[in-house]
Amino acid sequence: MIAEGRQARRRRSHLNCVRMLETTGPMRPSARSGRNGVAALLLTTAVCMGMAQRAGHENPDRRASYVGFDRNGYPGDEALAALRRSFRYTSYWLNPPPGEKVNRWEGKRAILRRYGFGFLVLYDGRTDAELKPAALKGRNVEDLGATDGKAAAAAAAREGFPRNVLIFLDQEEGGRLFPEQAAYVFAWIDAVRSAGARAGVYCSGIDVPDGNSTISTAEDIAERESMRAAASDSSKQGNRLALWIANDQCPPAPGCTLTAPPMSAALSPEIAPFTTVWQYALSPRRAQFSAACPRNQAADGNCYAPGLPPSANTFVDLDTANSPDPSELTESESRAGGENDRSH
Repeated sequence: MIAEGRQARRRRSHLNCVRMLETTGPMRPSARSGRNGVAALLLTTAVCMGMAQRAGHENPDRRASYVGFDRNGYPGDEALAALRRSFRYTSYWLNPPPGEKVNRWEGKRAILRRYGFGFLVLYDGRTDAELKPAALKGRNVEDLGATDGKAAAAAAAREGFPRNVLIFLDQEEGGRLFPEQAAYVFAWIDAVRSAGARAGVYCSGIDVPDGNSTISTAEDIAERESMRAAASDSSKQGNRLALWIANDQCPPAPGCTLTAPPMSAALSPEIAPFTTVWQYALSPRRAQFSAACPRNQAADGNCYAPGLPPSANTFVDLDTANSPDPSELTESESRAGGENDRSH
């Protein structure tokens, strides 16, 4: 009954949004011609589209949840059997992870597939500390984003991933994107899509102060993408932007446990239509966000994989998703049980 009530409320919200759109649509030409009027109309359209999709979808709490892990360093071939007993998918870096000079995941897709892992494919992007000086020197940060997007798609192909693999751009800086960050991120997204792959962004889902209000990086990106989609009708291309949100704040996060809550627990209405993965525990834990979490991590603050001795190769971040293979299976394949059709 609770789920039915939530669905009914979503449908009523959608109908109210449609009525609002109907009253906004016939605005006099002078109101529509200004930037603010156009932006308001596009945003209203995008929000209504999202409400319509959520109103027609099943309750996300009832969808299957799959737990996976991610980490910067490759855990080693010898750890894969034990890791697979607990996890359905793993991160997979296409270039050196943050703070690393080499990428030890390179060439490991085949053995991970043999053990039955799905994937979260990642590309480490450029920080604002790299982008801002480039912009000040007159370099086009959109060109940098396009170059890196092409490099990400090419690296995925070299590693043997399918052409339409979902690649996440690692965007670890929280809050609203600076102009140069936004230009870089969306140029990267467009380049990945142009190469035939699907684009996603790993980013913070934690609200931070933003003037008189708050915003998360995920909400900022979702809002910008909704505006882009409404303006270009790109939603018909079947290439929805995917978000992998990081939120280790308790609540909604449960701390270091393999019993993950439903992904909807961490999602605001703005980011729900985009979110594919929720990273709910980090190693080591971040005390400023996880102080209220259950004390279920190790004494050093790390989450260690079950069945393996604690070491620098066995601590993990924890993720939940509605797919056992978020990067390789499309949403429709995942709902249809497509994981059973693939040989690992």
